[in-house]
Amino acid sequence: MNNQWPPIYDDNYLPSLEDPYWFREIETMDPKEREKIILKKLCSQMEWAYRHSSFYRKKWDQAGIKPEKIKTLEDFQYVPFVTKDEIRKDQAENPPFGSYLCIPYEEIARIHGTSGTTGKPTVFAIGYGDWQRIANAHARIMWGAGIRPSDIIFIGSFFSLYMGSWGALVGGERLKAKCFPFGAGVPGQTIMALNWMKEIRPTAFYGTPSYALYIAEKAREQGFDPKKDLNFRIMFFSGEPGAGIPSTKSLIEETFGCKCIDMGSTAEMTPWMTNGECEHRKGMHLWNDIVYTELVDPKTKKVVPYGSEGVPVYTHLERTSQPMIRFWSGDLALWTDEPCPCGRTYPRLPKGIYGRVDDMLVIRGENVYPSAIEEVLRSMEGFGGEFRIIVTREKVMDELTVQAEYNEDIDRRAKDDSGVLKRFEAEMEQRIKSKIGVRAKIELLSPKSLERTQFKARRVIDRRDLFKDFKNKSI
Repeated sequence: MNNQWPPIYDDNYLPSLEDPYWFREIETMDPKEREKIILKKLCSQMEWAYRHSSFYRKKWDQAGIKPEKIKTLEDFQYVPFVTKDEIRKDQAENPPFGSYLCIPYEEIARIHGTSGTTGKPTVFAIGYGDWQRIANAHARIMWGAGIRPSDIIFIGSFFSLYMGSWGALVGGERLKAKCFPFGAGVPGQTIMALNWMKEIRPTAFYGTPSYALYIAEKAREQGFDPKKDLNFRIMFFSGEPGAGIPSTKSLIEETFGCKCIDMGSTAEMTPWMTNGECEHRKGMHLWNDIVYTELVDPKTKKVVPYGSEGVPVYTHLERTSQPMIRFWSGDLALWTDEPCPCGRTYPRLPKGIYGRVDDMLVIRGENVYPSAIEEVLRSMEGFGGEFRIIVTREKVMDELTVQAEYNEDIDRRAKDDSGVLKRFEAEMEQRIKSKIGVRAKIELLSPKSLERTQFKARRVIDRRDLFKDFKNKSI
């Protein structure tokens, strides 16, 4: 890597196999010294966007912001946020890539996007240079997670518009690992995957936590032990908060005998691994010299001090195509600058990304995060592996229902003792109330009665809006 912007990386570079760092100096330097590098890259990024994008020129001119006026990271906090709604609107008005595309059409290398399940799809156009920089960023972060050229990486997620699979693949290829892009989502593919795993013996896995646990379930059905008969030493995840939830992380590690690594920001912010854990698994490092991250109070919109909760706001520092500058993620996390045993001096998200501002449930005045309920369930011996959270409103009172499976052991015991299920239900209710401060109605379900997923699990069903719509129509 040199000092020019955008940086140029040597695709043949690898650290020594014994070195835990890809770029030791920058990963371990004093944060104040690193901030000088970040500020320089940030200013170059803003100048590029202002010069090449009518979207940013118009936005910043209206806010009275000029790139050359940004002299400190404190000055940068006055730059307005970019939201997903703005991006969608801009692409609708300037199809297909939006007026924030900062490179000529001829320089586009990859086209990805969102599925559009919650609105009009967002199109991602990635330039050749950016794709090379994404590969180098992901290789560097995967190296920090402990992946090495000798590893075989099984990629068990959709190869489609979804950015996650491709990011894991390009990072693994740049790291010179052996990549096994198996995919997911085709009927019968999981059973086929297990047969391939036994044959090829991959040592690393990428996918969602839900799918990893589904693989374990299918492995047991096929008569073998995921820990003894599979070969994973590292499993790294994105797409769901599960790998950052202590009980889920422990379950994955105990099930597979591996290290469970939490990663991921958003597709818009690719290289999305810049929220990524190291081998010590003390929460995701914010690799701030690649993507600069601030944590912002969702109400005041001001940067919060370390030790506080906020919304991650991301800024590309090396992106020429569709750069995101102060992108409002809508996620929720807590950050810290406490030292990590790995020696890296980046801020960390010790609890990972554990919710979203719009997914946080307010139940009878209490803030309830679905991840907190998952943490309770996964820590309970007898939990069957899947659950749903259903919120309804009876007149003016919110009601929280947790549908949770019990496992085969509870099922067997209940045939001899009719009180087993009632005791398990009462224990679950008590633990959830202690954790979230709200009583939840528990509906126990028989083993494997809830649908499994090979992608991102959708476990929250909020029916309060349905009640409101019905009421409005009735009037």
